[in-house]
Amino acid sequence: MLLDAASLYFRAFYGVPTSVTTPDGRPINAVRGFLDMTARLIAAHGPDRLVACWDDDWRPAFRVAALPSYKAHRVAVEGGEEVPDELSPQVPVLVEVLAAAGVDRVGAPGFEADDVIGTLATRARGPVDVVTGDRDLFQLVDDAREVRILYTARGISDIEFVDEAAVAAKYGIPGRAYADFAVLRGDPSDGLPGVAGVGAKTAAALINEFGDLAGIRAAVARTVVPKPPLTAAVLKKMLAAADYLDAAPVVVAVAKAIDLPPVEEASPVPRRPGGAGRARGTARHRELGQAAGRGSRLAGGRAGLRVRARSTCRPRWPRR
Repeated sequence: MLLDAASLYFRAFYGVPTSVTTPDGRPINAVRGFLDMTARLIAAHGPDRLVACWDDDWRPAFRVAALPSYKAHRVAVEGGEEVPDELSPQVPVLVEVLAAAGVDRVGAPGFEADDVIGTLATRARGPVDVVTGDRDLFQLVDDAREVRILYTARGISDIEFVDEAAVAAKYGIPGRAYADFAVLRGDPSDGLPGVAGVGAKTAAALINEFGDLAGIRAAVARTVVPKPPLTAAVLKKMLAAADYLDAAPVVVAVAKAIDLPPVEEASPVPRRPGGAGRARGTARHRELGQAAGRGSRLAGGRAGLRVRARSTCRPRWPRR
């Protein structure tokens, strides 16, 4: 199970009220929400290994060089990512609690968590669940390899199970084609403009007709007599977007072969009794209040889990 950590702690921050605080009044809602969700996921899906995938670089230079608008609207005035004041101090606390619980936290210089997830999912030898609120990772779904997305569509408690059929049902495209679909349609949340005037329906029609972005562009180059879905209007829009279409795939495509430690060999879900003690000690030191119980139960592994709220995660597919 690969956790898109930043996606989850941002959603936890907005999904759990800031009235959840330490004894001295500091907000701890993001940490508590993150730990609650992780505990529920472990209980519901029983992963053999758990990795918190980290953004060592939330806006990598190679993506900005390709498309300067990439996440530009999320850059703070003083530089770096714009993060709520009440969330920033909680991130190092979460780092401490994960370490105390024995959960691997993996990042890579110059890359986002998406790229860590893409690499670990690609080289995994068994089923993979990716937990994220980022639709870009839909491009990783692969029924044959049992790579699926647990999508935190609404807050942190209601999770959608996304496989190739779910992508096809939602967007009308083959599951493997999501990255090309995102390039064409765009994604304002990432500063990805898309092809002006080409919406989701047209993007899906083009993919279904020509297979992928390369096939679409080849058709654009050779078309003399336009016909649906490559009408004269769409043809004009695609030609006008040529520079964007050269650059955008570099931004959208998740890296799948970056240099990472062999965590799939060395990070089983924590089950050591000592882990619970370390998590409790860290929590006491940081005055995490009720969040201490979440970290210690997580550290104790599946056998020690006591989850108050029934999980709303859908059952995972049977292993083949």
